Amino acid sequence: MKPNGTFRSRVLAREWVMGTFLNLGSPISVEIAGLAGFDWLLIDHEHGPGGEDTLLHQLQAVGGTPAVPIVRIAANETPRFKRALDMGAHGVMVPWVSTAAEAKAAVQAMRYPPLGLRGVAKFNRSAGFGGDFEEYYKHAHEWLVTVVQIETPDAVANIEEIAAVDGADVLFVGPTDLTYNMGIRDQFDHADFKAALKKVSDAAKKHGKAAGILVHNPALVPMCRELGYTFMALGSDGGAVRSGLLSIVQSLKGK
Repeated sequence: MKPNGTFRSRVLAREWVMGTFLNLGSPISVEIAGLAGFDWLLIDHEHGPGGEDTLLHQLQAVGGTPAVPIVRIAANETPRFKRALDMGAHGVMVPWVSTAAEAKAAVQAMRYPPLGLRGVAKFNRSAGFGGDFEEYYKHAHEWLVTVVQIETPDAVANIEEIAAVDGADVLFVGPTDLTYNMGIRDQFDHADFKAALKKVSDAAKKHGKAAGILVHNPALVPMCRELGYTFMALGSDGGAVRSGLLSIVQSLKGK
């Protein structure tokens, strides 16, 4: 499926775009989320149970909805980008990017030669199985969104250099990993964590990129928005199913 050509422009313009994480490996939950009103969906193939056998079906499911599919791959390894993009991902989220060199490697894997080193195959879903290949080849680097995850103190220390990398479109804080790696696990109101959030957001704004983050508590959304985060994810399909089922159990118990 040809990517939505306006979505990356909206992201880089720092428009407010809403997403959620999909970690159940289910095309049904992807489709439900796609129809719920989110701007983008993160199909999680780092921590979620899905694999390449489920990814195609998830991408097909979101294809019938207005939402933009972003796939989080398990590692910053070139073949993983190729597989997700050829199946029709409109962007890739890359975990554990701590240096400018790692960000550059991710961007290279997102782009066809001569701009990068993504392998070229004309008969794939992203290029309309060959029918849209010429247009896709010429413009994919303008359409596809590269999201690099900031999850370590080193990444925060190197954020100016990471943000300056052409094609690193979203600097996306992984709050759980970052707080654990900072030695303040799950302390999202800690002064050091807030300072790190501000540093990432300031670098994104300076270099014309978007700052992104996932939160599980709705109460954190206003704080992140005030700090300049615009690529916002709240919760997950797994979390929604669990909380919904727990609520049903409590209702049945009469509590």
